Amino acid sequence: MLNRPALELEVRAALKRSPAVALIGPRQVGKTTLARSLLGPQSSNYFDLEDPQIEAQLAAPMTALKDLQGLVVIDEVQHAPELFKVLRVLIDRPEGGARFLLLGSASPALLRQTGESLAGRIEVIETGGFTLDETGVENAARLWWRGGFPRSYTASDDTASRVWRREFIRTVVERDLPQLGIGAPAPAIYRFWSMLARYHGQIWNAADPARSLGVNESTVRRYLDWLTQAFLVRQLPPWHANLGKRQVKAPKVYVRDAGLLHELLGIEDAAALARHPKSGASWEGFALDQVLRIARPDEAYFWATHAGAELDLLMIRNGQHVGVEFKRTDAPALTPSIRTALADLQLSAVYVVYPGSRRYRLAERVEAVPLAALLPTPASA
Repeated sequence: MLNRPALELEVRAALKRSPAVALIGPRQVGKTTLARSLLGPQSSNYFDLEDPQIEAQLAAPMTALKDLQGLVVIDEVQHAPELFKVLRVLIDRPEGGARFLLLGSASPALLRQTGESLAGRIEVIETGGFTLDETGVENAARLWWRGGFPRSYTASDDTASRVWRREFIRTVVERDLPQLGIGAPAPAIYRFWSMLARYHGQIWNAADPARSLGVNESTVRRYLDWLTQAFLVRQLPPWHANLGKRQVKAPKVYVRDAGLLHELLGIEDAAALARHPKSGASWEGFALDQVLRIARPDEAYFWATHAGAELDLLMIRNGQHVGVEFKRTDAPALTPSIRTALADLQLSAVYVVYPGSRRYRLAERVEAVPLAALLPTPASA
C-alpha cells in the first residue's frame, strides 16, 4: 500500500474546519486504511457498519456515540442513513467534543442524507484509486494498465492484478450493488457494465444497450446511474453554449478505473492493450481521470456539435474556461475542432495532453502538454 500524504493532509485540514467530514469513493481505494491511521490501531472510536457486532452496538446510536470525544470514524455509513439525525444532534451540542469522519462507498444514500440532515455541518471529499502524483510519473504505464485500485496496482505480478480485478467486479455485481438496494439480477448488471466498457469514451445512447438486454431505455438509464453513483462509471455532461449550432446534449460515459475497463474488455496484458481497438479511448479516459483529480475544476464538461466539432474536456475554475484534448500520439497537431472550440467557447487556453515528454506551442493559446507536466509541483501542491 502506497502512502497517500496529500489525501491525508486534505482530510486532516477538513476535520479542523468542519465537525463532520465525508470521505467517499469506491470500495477498496484505501479509505479505511487512511481512517485507521488517523485514529490508531487500539481506538474504540471506529465503527464499521459491515461488522454485525458494530451494527448491533449502533442499534441505539445515541447511547453508543454521545459520550465519545476526539475523532469518531463511521465506516460504510450508507448502510445506516438513520444515523444522520443522531449525528446532527451530537454535532450541534455546545459541549460536543467529537469530530466525525464518515466513510462511504456510494454517493446516493450518503449524499442524499447529508443534504437533508447535515447541511452546513459536513464537508465532502471524493477520492479514488492512486493518481500519477502518488505512484510517480515513471510508473504511468503500470498505472494505466493495472488501474489505480491499490491491490490491483501493487499486486505481485500482472496475473495477480487481473485476478484481483476479476474478483472485485464479481463481488460488486453479486454483493455490493444489491446491498445498495439495486434489484436488478447480477448477470444483467455485469452484461450492462461490459457493454459500457465498449462505449467507453463515447456519447451515451440508451437504445443499443436496451435492445441488447431486452429492457426499456429508462431501465438502462437507471443501471447507468447506479454504476455512476457507486463511483464505477463517470458521466461527463455536455456543455451547451448559445451559438446557434446544434450541440450534443447526451453525456459521455467512461469506466472510471482503467484497470477495470481492461478486465471488462478481456484484455490479457499490456502488450494486448497497445494493439486493442479501444486502446486510444482507454488512454483518453485514464488521462481525463488524472486531469480531473489533479486540477479539481469547479465544473467539468465535454462539448460537441452535430457538425463534428468537439472538445474532450471543458474545465471551469474561478470563472476561467480551459479546454483539454487528449491524444495518444507521438506528436499532436492543431485540429479544426480546436480552432472552432477556441472561437466558439471563448477559451482562455487549450491543452492537448499526450503521452510524450516535450511541451510545445501549437498556436496562440494552444499547447501540447505531456500528461506528466500537469502534476502539481511541491511549491503549488
